[in-house]
Parts: sequence; C-alpha cells; structure tokens
Amino acid sequence: MLTVALVGNPNTGKTSLFNTLTGSYEYVGNWPGVTVEKKVGVLKGKRGSLIDLPGVYSLNPLSKDEGITSQFLMDEPFSTILNVVDASQLARNLQLTIQLLELGKPMIIAMNMVDVAANRGLENDPNALSKALHIPVLPVVARLGKGTTEIFEYLSLENTSVQSHAFQLDYGILENDITALSKQLPEHVSNKRWMALQFFEGNSVVRHALEAHIDTAVLQHAYEQAQSQVKTSHQVNNLPQFIRQVRSRYIDSLLKQCTTESKPKRSLRSEQIDTIVTNKWLGIPIFILFMFLTFKLTFEWIGQPLSDLLDTFFNGPLKDGFGTALTAINASPFIESLVLDGILAGVGGVLVFVPQIFMLFLIISFIEDSGYMARIATVMDKLMEVIGLNGKAFIPMIIGFGCNVPGIMAARTIEQPKERLLTVILTPLMSCSARLSVYSLFVGIFFKEHQALIVLSLYLLGIVIALVLAKIFSMTILKQEQSMFVVELPPYRIPQLRTLLRSTWEKGKGFVKKAGTFIFGGSVAIWLLSYAGPGGLGVDMNESFMAMIGGFIAPLFSPLGFGTWQAGAALITGFLAKEVVVSTMNIIYIAPDTQALQTALAGQFTPLGAYSFIAFILLYIPCLATVGVIRKETGSIKWTWFSIIYALIVAYLISLIIVGIGHLLGM
Repeated sequence: MLTVALVGNPNTGKTSLFNTLTGSYEYVGNWPGVTVEKKVGVLKGKRGSLIDLPGVYSLNPLSKDEGITSQFLMDEPFSTILNVVDASQLARNLQLTIQLLELGKPMIIAMNMVDVAANRGLENDPNALSKALHIPVLPVVARLGKGTTEIFEYLSLENTSVQSHAFQLDYGILENDITALSKQLPEHVSNKRWMALQFFEGNSVVRHALEAHIDTAVLQHAYEQAQSQVKTSHQVNNLPQFIRQVRSRYIDSLLKQCTTESKPKRSLRSEQIDTIVTNKWLGIPIFILFMFLTFKLTFEWIGQPLSDLLDTFFNGPLKDGFGTALTAINASPFIESLVLDGILAGVGGVLVFVPQIFMLFLIISFIEDSGYMARIATVMDKLMEVIGLNGKAFIPMIIGFGCNVPGIMAARTIEQPKERLLTVILTPLMSCSARLSVYSLFVGIFFKEHQALIVLSLYLLGIVIALVLAKIFSMTILKQEQSMFVVELPPYRIPQLRTLLRSTWEKGKGFVKKAGTFIFGGSVAIWLLSYAGPGGLGVDMNESFMAMIGGFIAPLFSPLGFGTWQAGAALITGFLAKEVVVSTMNIIYIAPDTQALQTALAGQFTPLGAYSFIAFILLYIPCLATVGVIRKETGSIKWTWFSIIYALIVAYLISLIIVGIGHLLGM
C-alpha cells in the first residue's frame, strides 16, 4: 500500500494540495500553523494514503506540532515524501527540502504558487532543479488544482522509487564527527547519517531517540567536540548555524541554475495594502471596524432575516405537520408534549440560528483564506508583548471565535511551553459561535436597534479580559521568558467561492451535527426534568425537578440581575454546550415559537440584567468539549480545574461590575 507523507513549510498550500489529491477537505487557513496534527486521506482512485503533516520550517522542532513531523519521519513507515515548496520563496523553502533529501527516502517536489512567483517577476525552471536534485519537481497551483495530474502519475505503485541516488552534502570538518556518531548506532537503524546530522543540528526528538542507543555523556561529548571544531575553524557561534551555512551555500548554487528574476508583472498589491492594515495607528481600529461589519452582516443585514424565515418554518409548517401526525396516530399527551415541547422546541430553538452561525463562519473563512489572519497577529503583537505574550498567541484566540476547541489546539504552534499554556487557558474567553445563539436571542429582545454594537462589545470584552488576565498570570503564576515573534505574511488572495463555501460548511456542520445529536439528547433530558417533579409527571413547571435545581443556585445570581430559577437552570445545562442555554429556555418557558420566548424573557429580564447575563455566558465555565481539550492539551488536571474556577470567578465579578455601573448610571 502506497503511503505518502505530505511535508512543507507553513503557508505553502500544503493542505490545499491534500484536499485536491484526496478529494476530502481539511481545515485550511492562510496563516502558519493551521495543521496541528497529522491527518490522513485516501488518494483519489484509492492509490494509497496521503498523510498531511504539520507545516514546519525545519525538522528541528521548536513547537509541539513541529515535533510531530520529526517523530513521524523518524519512526513511521511510509513510501514517498511529497514536499510542497512555495515557488516565490524557494531560498527559504529549500532548507527543509535538503533535510528531507538527507533522510534518503523517495521524494517528489510540488513547486506550488508558480503564479504568485511569476507575478513577482520570478521565473523558476522545475526541470533544472529536478536535474540538480535527481528527483521529480512538478509545478502546481494547488488551490486551482493545476498540475495535480502529473503528481498522480508519480504517486503510483509503479513509481515509488523516484529518488535515483542517495543525496549527500559535504559538511567539511563536521564529516568525521558525523561518521563517528553514525558508527555507534545499531545496524537496524537505516538513516544513521541523517540522525547524526539532526543531532548536531539540535533536533530534540532525534537526540531523545539516540539516547536509547548511546550514553548521554558520550553524546554530549561528541556534540561539544564538534562544536569546538567548527567554532575554531569557521568562526561561527554554534553547530546549527554552521550546518545552515553549508546548506545555504548549496541552495544559492541551485537557485543560480533554476531561477531568473525580472521586473514584477504588476505592483505588489500585498505590500500596498499592508501599509494601511498593519499601520501601528490604524491596524487595531481597522480590525475592530471589520468585526463590527461582520456583526452587522450576521445580525442585521443578512443573518437575522434568514433566521426569521427559518423560525417561521419551524414554528409554522413543521410544527403543524408534527402536531397533525401525532394526532393521526393517537399519540399520548406525554409523547405529544415530548415531541412538540421538548425535542422540537429544544432542537428547533437552536437551529433557527444556523444562518447567523454560518454567516459568521463564512466571514472567518474569508479572513483566513485572504491572508488577513496573519496581519491581525502582526497588528496585535505590540499589545500582546506588553501583557507577556506575542502576536502568534492571538491566532488561536481568533480561531476561538469559531470554536474554542480548535482554537486551543492551534496553541500547539507556540514555541514556549509557558506561553502555550497561558494561551490554552485564556482562549475559552473568546466568544465562540455556540454563544452566538444566546446573544442573538437576547439582543433581538433588548437591544434591537444596536444588535451589532452590543455583540461587538461582548467580543471585545472577551479579548480585553483575556489580555488583562494574561498580564496578571504572566507576572505571577506563569512568569514568561523572552520570546520572539516571527510570522509569515502571505500574499493577499481573493478567496475562491467554492473554497469559502466548503470551508464554511466544514466549520458549521459541527453546529448542525451537535443539534441533531447532543442538543437532541439534552433537550429530551431537560424536558423530562421540567415535566416531572416530586409530585409525579405533568407537574406545574415551577414544581418540577428543573425548577428545584435552578432554584438552588438562583440566589447566587440575584446581585447580577438574573436571580430566577430559569436563568440558574440554563446556566447549569449550558456547561454541556452553550447552545443548550437556548434549548433550555425554549422548554422551561414553554414557548411555542421564538416570538413567545422573547415575550417571556422580556418579562423576566431588564436590559441591564440581560447584558449582565450574556456577559456571564461569555466568561463562565467553558463547555464540556472545551474542558476536555484543555485537559488533553495541558496534560494536567490541576490546570483544567484552574481554567474552570478562574472563569467562574471572573464571570461573576464582571457581571457584578456591569450591574453596579448600570445602577450608578440610573439604568
């Protein structure tokens, strides 16, 4: 079975090529560090499997996700390497290519973005590069699918031996040390020279593997001896620098053979746009304006009207149809109430917000694929630096606007462990799409004329609280070392409609799937707790088990402006998933439609209490799935509990402050 490892620098179009070759879809974004763990797809025609590894600049891992690539290449069986390089950034990309060639595996180079290179006045000769390296070099435009047919011709069972001879650079004075270390490895190790080179380059994954065969003191002596020699002979600071210099000289010779540079065919649009959107004074206001327009589209201009149409369908023809069918089969009052007041009210009450959720995901997909995401990180870097993080930490937080789970997982790209941990525990403060259904419900009742502005204030509140806590935590429990911010600014692109729609669906289908499974089950459970009580079945809602549960904690929230048992019950069920807050309210208020629910809530909350409530929803305990991924990413029960407890405390304090300020202002 053919197994192909897909490897390349971040932002070379690697995952787009994966999608084209397999016909499947993976999470694609136009910024470094999207793919944070290996993903496997079946090549079209069932030729074999394609493994999409995290994007890396070098096999020497600096972050958690980069270590996955080195570990896989060293330990896992595979047939061929498909190395994706950016044709407009060959000098940098070929550093990784050389390391892959030294591994000694069959290899193909997919020279992507040849169109971008041409616009920049760079003409690359794939045939010349292929002849110099003795492997196939195939020009492609991954996002358009151009050149993939030729890749398929090589990625066949008959053409796996595509590397005609062993690749080996001469590292001069270091060669004796490489040979000496290689000889100490057991016979069954097939890539001895590569492992020796990676060890001298400082690869921690390889060093750990070598320690299983060679004494640590011997390894340390070998490293120090080699470093001493290159420092004396070549006047460099360390071994990795010497190795990079050797490779850079070789790459320069390659580029002279295969690359010519002429005047750009058109002005560099990206640089011109960047003078505005990354300006130190305009960058953050432009980002906030972009968010405001996002919420205008989501809540007022497009998303809300579509949600109203869906609500009309759910609470009109669909509900009438179910009612008629249940009557026709002589369903019992219990079953009728379960279906109409439990399942349909709970699940339907969440699904009406699907248009708004998908509109938000469409805009997030546009930000990712256009290249603006990396600019946001750049703009935020100075501010993040003040609070003990860097701009790269803001990328997981932005991803968290869609869903906190992938946002937390994206923190794997952050090099420094403490900085990565801090990002993980703060990302849940970002307002995810699940909370959007709660916002939609409340702003439509209490802030109808300023929906976009109120929702924007909640998103900004989450960001501000996260930044303040980052400063506090980085000065106390998680003191940070100095970190350097390096992020690539990809060229701006006009996203393809097909790519945007597919990306939006991949992000949004989880919301729909959750409504059909998790929220379905939750709605049934909530209805049962509302239908039953100590007095039996069919009790008054205020005498139900749900009222007892919500009433137990309701007094705690009275100072926050929402001390009803209904609010308390919704907050408890919201721990399972934030969308369930809306399902719970639909059921416990016995609302036949959204209009009825809005009327009921208008009698229970004041505008001040409503804002306090949705601010609490924003900040309090992360949902169950988020808690699970925090546990997985931190590997610590202690930090998982910390993320739950601090969020509860912060949510309570912020809601208390909101109510206090409101009372002072006479609200």
